[in-house]
Amino acid sequence: MALVANNSGLTLPEVEGISPLSIGHKSRIVGSSDSLRGAMRPVFNKSNRCRYRVSLVVILALSTSVLSILVSGCRRQSDLARAGSITLYGFSVIKEPLEKEIFPAYRDDWRQKTGQELSFIPSYAGSEIITNQIVSGVEADVAILASARNADRLVETGSTKHDWRRLPHRGILNRTAMVILVQRGNRHRIHDFADLGRKGVRLIHCDPVSSGAGQWSLLAVYGGALLRSGRLEGFRNPARAVEALKAVWSNVVSTPGSAREARTQFERKEGDALITYEMEALQLLEKSTDYEMIVPATTILAEHPVVIINHPQHGLSPARYAVVELFVRSLWDRAAQEAWVRARFRSVTDEVLNAGFTRIDHPFTVADLGEWKRAYQQIIEDVWKRQIQTSRENE
Repeated sequence: MALVANNSGLTLPEVEGISPLSIGHKSRIVGSSDSLRGAMRPVFNKSNRCRYRVSLVVILALSTSVLSILVSGCRRQSDLARAGSITLYGFSVIKEPLEKEIFPAYRDDWRQKTGQELSFIPSYAGSEIITNQIVSGVEADVAILASARNADRLVETGSTKHDWRRLPHRGILNRTAMVILVQRGNRHRIHDFADLGRKGVRLIHCDPVSSGAGQWSLLAVYGGALLRSGRLEGFRNPARAVEALKAVWSNVVSTPGSAREARTQFERKEGDALITYEMEALQLLEKSTDYEMIVPATTILAEHPVVIINHPQHGLSPARYAVVELFVRSLWDRAAQEAWVRARFRSVTDEVLNAGFTRIDHPFTVADLGEWKRAYQQIIEDVWKRQIQTSRENE
C-alpha cells in the first residue's frame, strides 16, 4: 500500500484501483453518507472520456452498502435496485448535452468501476413547470433548474433538505448570457434590448409564468436599462427601466412556455426577434445562416443550479443518496464542463474554456439586482405582473 501526499499536507494510503482525492484546505468531511462532502476528480484518457478517482476519505464516509458497491465488488440485489437509476428533471435546453455526452460518459465509467449498469430517467420542461411538479410530489433524485429562485423554492416548500449552495461553485453548473435573435438582414436595426420597443417589431418572449428563460429575459431588459441609466445619469433610475420594459412588452406577439418552444416559433418566422439564451442562439446559428445573434452591451448572465431532491420525511436512502451525489459532483469535472461548453453554455470552472464566446461589455448577474428574492418581487411581480400584464389585460 503506497502513500500519496496531497495539497492539504495530508498523506493518504493508496488503495489498488482507487487514488486519494486531493483535499482542499476548506474541505469538510462528515462521517455520514447523507452529508457526503467528498467529490470525484476527473482523469483523462485518449478519448477524453471522464474517469474518476474516488477519495479514500469519501469511501470511509459512505455507508457499508455503498462501499460494497463501489469498492469491494459485493453486489447485493437490494443495494443495486436502489442505486441502479437516477431520475433527473431538467429545464428544457439542457437535454442535448446531458443525453449526448454527460449521461453516456458517466454510465460507461460507472460500468467500468462497478461492473453494473446505471440508467438515467430524464424529464424536461420549463423550469417553473418542473419545479411545480417536484413540489407536487413527483419522484425525482436531481433537478437542474433555470434559476436559484426555483432551487430555493424546493427547499422552502420542504421538497428537499439539500443545502445545494454547499456544492461546488455554490451549486451553479453553468452560465449563459441573454441575447437577441433576429431574422437575417436585421431589418429593424436591433442592437440592444431597448430597440425591441421600436414600432413594428414583432417580439417572441418566453412566458415568465412557466419559463426560467422568460424570467431571465425580463431581468435582462429591466436590469440592462437600470444599469445603463446608472452609467449615463450617475444613479440607477428605476423609471427608465420600467419605461424600457413596457416598450418592449408592447411588441410581444407570442409567449411560448419554454426557451425551446420559443426557438421553434422563431424558426417558423412567427416573429422578427426573440430574447433567448446565448447557447440557444449559437446552436441555431450552427444549423442555419437565416438568423443573426445580437449581444447587447449590457446583459445578464443566467446561472443554472443543480439540487439533490432529498425529502426530509421520505428522502433517499444513504446508499442512493451517495450514488446521486457522486453523479451530481461529476458535473463540475473538466470533461463535463467541456461538454457544457460544446453545447454553448459558459463554463463556471475555467475561463479558458470560454475563450470562444463573444465578449460582453457590461455583463451583470442577478446579484446586481439584489439577488432573486428581491429581483423577483420588484421586477416580475411589481412591474411586469401588476403594471404591464394588468395593463395589457385591460386593453
